[in-house]
Amino acid sequence: MEAARIEHTRPWMNRPAAAYNFAFLDEGSKREIRRKTLKAVAIPGYQVPFASRELPIARGWGTGGLQLTLSLLGPNDVVKVIDQGHDDSVNAVSIRRLIAETSGAATTEDTAKATLIQSRHRIPEERLRADQILVLQVPQPEPLRRVERSERLTRRKHAEMDYSAMWLALYEGIVRWGDITLGADYPVMVHGRYIMAPTPIPRWDNEKLHQAEHLTLFGAGREKKIYAVPPYTDVIPLQFEDYRFRKESFDGKACRHCGSTDTFLDETTDEATGFTVYQCSDTAFCRKRRGEELP
Repeated sequence: MEAARIEHTRPWMNRPAAAYNFAFLDEGSKREIRRKTLKAVAIPGYQVPFASRELPIARGWGTGGLQLTLSLLGPNDVVKVIDQGHDDSVNAVSIRRLIAETSGAATTEDTAKATLIQSRHRIPEERLRADQILVLQVPQPEPLRRVERSERLTRRKHAEMDYSAMWLALYEGIVRWGDITLGADYPVMVHGRYIMAPTPIPRWDNEKLHQAEHLTLFGAGREKKIYAVPPYTDVIPLQFEDYRFRKESFDGKACRHCGSTDTFLDETTDEATGFTVYQCSDTAFCRKRRGEELP
């Protein structure tokens, strides 16, 4: 790994020692979050409650994922932050800057160089390795919330593995619309035991969780839950024998920048011509395919 290609920011070297702890959170908070993370890894798909801390960003803007990242971050880690595939969105830039300025950790836009990746609503197109950790921000961790409002009852349903209401909701969609109509945040069965919300990632990304080499952690700051998919774990989308799970199709379409036909594409409008065009959702992956050097 070439250090010159990685952005280093270390303003913490010039600040008073008591300004804030390394990676912002105090050590007691980090230990508590790491303990809950270990429990989540030990029980794949199970939602572990934790004491969500206050951060200098509003709840609902990635505080759960950020707390996981800050609790796991070490001085030698290289961090990548993306928002719906983009490295340069306001949310991604703000979180990346907070991490860098409170820890001095190196940041990068290149997925292959990162050891810790925090993302909102996308899993990178580049296959992640066993030495990388993916942290996903979670707006709503409870997959049964669409069929049951009561937290007490959803916890009981998970304990008893009573998922009949979820299956019924999928069946009602078929009866009404002729197919399963769920899009992003498509529910999955983890390790043959818990139904899990994979966050509002597109269905295209669900298969990247199945038997993956990397550890995936999910953090919901507002709902105060942590859950995980360990490496080499079965993650199977809910489906019927005659109505199978299908990911988004981009047949006949290609990225206007790199020409890719095997990545998740965003639909947009060309401002000059007014025509509908498609481009890679993962902007860093698209730039690498075009031969650009990433910071």
